[in-house]
Amino acid sequence: MPEETALDATLLSLLACPQDKGPLLLVRDDKGATALYNPRLRRAYPIENGIPVLLIDEARDVTDAEHAAFTSQHADA
Repeated sequence: MPEETALDATLLSLLACPQDKGPLLLVRDDKGATALYNPRLRRAYPIENGIPVLLIDEARDVTDAEHAAFTSQHADA
């Protein structure tokens, strides 16, 4: 498991989107990079060297296809 995906479950449960203060999903994109994803706003926050970058200006909008892929990763959860 890459270092950047090794977010502790407790830490993940405490992290929130800086914009809407809601929960985030840990997702993997088609290139294998991980991010924290807000499905409500369709914004992805990068994880750099294992550290979530929860800055509004650093988040990126995702496409409809990415949104579908990210939410399907958590459909069974």
